[in-house]
Amino acid sequence: MDFSLTSEQKELQKVAREFSQKEMTPVAKEMEQNRSPLPEKWMKKYAEMGFLGINIDSQYGGLGLSNIDALLVLEEFAKVSSAVAWPIFESNVGPIKAVEHFANEKLKEKIIPDVCKGNLFVAVSMSEPNAGSALTDLITKAEIKGEKVVLNGTKRWCSGAGHAGGYVVYCRMSDEPGSKGIGAVYVEKETSGISFGEPEQLMGWNGIPSADIFFDNVEIPKENIVVEANGGFKKLMEAFDLERCGNATMSLGQASGALEEVLQYVQEREQFGKPIVEFQAVQIKLAEMAMQTEAARLLIHRAAHNAAEGLPSIFESSVGKCFSNEMAREVTGAAVQLMGGYGFNKEYQMERRLRDAWGWGIAGGTIDIQKINIASAMVGRRFNQRK
Repeated sequence: MDFSLTSEQKELQKVAREFSQKEMTPVAKEMEQNRSPLPEKWMKKYAEMGFLGINIDSQYGGLGLSNIDALLVLEEFAKVSSAVAWPIFESNVGPIKAVEHFANEKLKEKIIPDVCKGNLFVAVSMSEPNAGSALTDLITKAEIKGEKVVLNGTKRWCSGAGHAGGYVVYCRMSDEPGSKGIGAVYVEKETSGISFGEPEQLMGWNGIPSADIFFDNVEIPKENIVVEANGGFKKLMEAFDLERCGNATMSLGQASGALEEVLQYVQEREQFGKPIVEFQAVQIKLAEMAMQTEAARLLIHRAAHNAAEGLPSIFESSVGKCFSNEMAREVTGAAVQLMGGYGFNKEYQMERRLRDAWGWGIAGGTIDIQKINIASAMVGRRFNQRK
């Protein structure tokens, strides 16, 4: 068991760190202030650097590296902000991995190369007004009619809605109850019958658009089916285990970025005639923050490493996500406190880390749902929440 990074991984991490810190820090502030998504020119730059296809097979235009390689890059961008890291998240651990693993070859070739080139951004659409944690209660329906699929329903809390060029939509594809009837289809933004609600005004994640999506007799080709029903939901959740690792890494980025920033601050900020790092209370808090971030990183990398080039287990990915979500809230909160008024001031961006960190513990399966997943894996069966 080797916990060290290879020389190639260290170089990849260094390139991502230098680029994100130097180039994306001012962009992150603009995105935060304007609540605007990443400008197209930066998407193209990400693509040129290979950041939009790190763990995507080279036959589709990716670098063909490992999931851990992708997470290393993602953390460096997340240290700057959730918003500048978002396209890397979606293309490396989000819906594109579900397409790569499960879609037909024609659909893969249609979507993935454009994502790697920065020409296309794809979002995932799962939740509904009455189906969030209880995802198997979703009612958005896809009916197969000859060579077409007709989609009707409403989706909520879709990050990227209205901005993304395509959507992997979880939907009911048969009359089988619960998870048995659920699959997923790919829908292009410009398809007739698709519309979007007003942009959500969220506590954090400024620069990551979120809105409802409405499907009114939306017709798509049958080849746009990503995963069919009757076992499809299990496949989708397996792919989502990797997204949990990405969510956990976004949390980790908020915390590790906060720790790096506050470590510099406490060595420069003076009170009572000396830097505040000289006070034992500050030293203890720094040590606690470091222990939490290191533990989270190890849990995330364990899940990704044990999956090799496949998909992580629900137990390991849920443990990593749950711990990282809770950790990030605590670490960013401690960083705000250590910086005092400066931490509370929007100009210095620390309070943004705290707001963003809170969101990751809600998205992608709440903290409490992760704990249920963990317990289910431990006893070897799912718990029926409806009885």
